[in-house]
Amino acid sequence: MKTLRIALLQLSPGGSLEENRQKGHDACRQAKRLGADIALFPEMWSNGYALNRLPESSWEAIPLSSGFVCGFGRLARELRMAIGITLLEAREGGMQNALALFDRYGNLALRYAKVHTCDFEVERRLTPGNEFPVAKLDTGCGEIWVGAMICYDREFPESARILMLKGAELILTPNACPMEINRLSQLRGRAYENMLAIATCNYPASVPDCNGHSTVFDGVAYLPQATGSRDTCLLEAGQEEGVYVAGLDLSLLRSYRAQEVHGNAYRRPWLYGQLTERSVQPPFVRPNRREEGQP
Repeated sequence: MKTLRIALLQLSPGGSLEENRQKGHDACRQAKRLGADIALFPEMWSNGYALNRLPESSWEAIPLSSGFVCGFGRLARELRMAIGITLLEAREGGMQNALALFDRYGNLALRYAKVHTCDFEVERRLTPGNEFPVAKLDTGCGEIWVGAMICYDREFPESARILMLKGAELILTPNACPMEINRLSQLRGRAYENMLAIATCNYPASVPDCNGHSTVFDGVAYLPQATGSRDTCLLEAGQEEGVYVAGLDLSLLRSYRAQEVHGNAYRRPWLYGQLTERSVQPPFVRPNRREEGQP
């Protein structure tokens, strides 16, 4: 059995970039002591997702090449543990809500920018990402194909579906909102229908408009030797701040994906063309607010 240990760093941010750097390093070291192969931060850890609480001039967007981000790469190499650090990234063309995933040797394995920005709120000032990359991540448990969603990306089944089609076995999901029963059910459903694991790291209840409940779902709904279905939830944290670790059985997940009927086995993509037609507008919901021609 190959067990990948995933640490969810459900932390309250400090008041500065330096405080978040130090607290983040301390939490990563704790995760390593707990045997983690991957440590994941909540959404936009660099500034504690302060977009709703501070003027734009105080958001502290930083480049991917900053000492803050590169320092977590060096820490990943030191600890021999993959680290998914999140940030408000300063980038040519605008600020982005981003994840930088370093492998256990400190190499940048994956960079992802939130595709579905919350354009109905202050995130409308950010530049959305335009792809769902997947990368082979080298961990202490071996290699695993990893993709990412960030918070509101969860609300769109296409996000997880594309990542599955690209080969993702695990989706890392930094988050910053209340994880109530419907959003938790959403994550469970995404894992189930795509036969993959989803690890979500949220801020604790001490952070405004957050409530903890970071989770890991493995997507394995059925076992050959068991009748009925099983609970795919490996971990659901409480509301409190802490480092929470779940063990993902990669051998079980891969065997399940090779045999079960979900995911890609019986899709009929030639019937799904309306999903990508901009002119199609459902009559019962608000129309697409993005301007024509934008990604």
